[in-house]
Amino acid sequence: MLAIVGVVLIIEVVGAILTGSLALFADAGHMFSDTIGLTVALAATVIAARPATDRATFGFQRAEVFGALINGLILLGVAIAVGAQAVARLVGPGDVEIQSVPMLIVAVIGLLANVVAAVILRSQAKTSINMRGAYLEVLGDLLGSIAAIVAAVVILTTGFMPADAIASLAIALMIAPRAALLLRDAVHVLGESVPVDTSVAEIRDHILATPGVVDVHDVHVWAITSGNPVFSAHVVVADEVFARQDTGTLLDELAACLSDHFDVDHSTFQLEPAEHARHEDHVHD
Repeated sequence: MLAIVGVVLIIEVVGAILTGSLALFADAGHMFSDTIGLTVALAATVIAARPATDRATFGFQRAEVFGALINGLILLGVAIAVGAQAVARLVGPGDVEIQSVPMLIVAVIGLLANVVAAVILRSQAKTSINMRGAYLEVLGDLLGSIAAIVAAVVILTTGFMPADAIASLAIALMIAPRAALLLRDAVHVLGESVPVDTSVAEIRDHILATPGVVDVHDVHVWAITSGNPVFSAHVVVADEVFARQDTGTLLDELAACLSDHFDVDHSTFQLEPAEHARHEDHVHD
């Protein structure tokens, strides 16, 4: 797929130079970000697959998040650059002559390439924030190719040259929200915030409903990468559980609850008798 994107990138750059089309330059810029983004995504995926070590006890899965962060920054940079150039053309003298026929041909080639790339990435985008970033880039580039095609048709049929700059501005406006969304998701994970689809209150209620549990505190939920939440908590347990030596059974029940109801496969519980919980220095809800 990288080969497809790379070839079309060259075609669009050459086409933009020959036709004078800013929309093709915008699409080429977005395609360039796709190329870098896909390369980063591939590298991050390979790194993330490496096993955990004594220095990286959770492994290297967060490399995917850093890859998504880089992709988001690239997208934002492309959006700003293209938008600024489009505005400059719209308020300028307007003497740029666009060769609409070759522009249309190149834009159609870009559209077909992006359709192929989007189909390849679609299934992987559901499970990885990094691949979702690459998929969003390709999807936005597909819309950019459509905008370039529309602009070429307008110029070809009406001679309205500003259609090229307007299409470029539309491409920039399509890129910016997706860049912001990707950056938000990456920062959310890197900031170790609670995953957006996880309710701490609901988890606490499930734990408290487990027989033998008296209270729960120091609850923490975060994600190593998208789709991989991690949980830890201090659980106050009734004295009779310790007396019966049923702590192992209780741990199994708590872990199964987190896994079955909240898709948390990595959970850590510190079981405490009530007396221990009362003299802890720091207790958090």
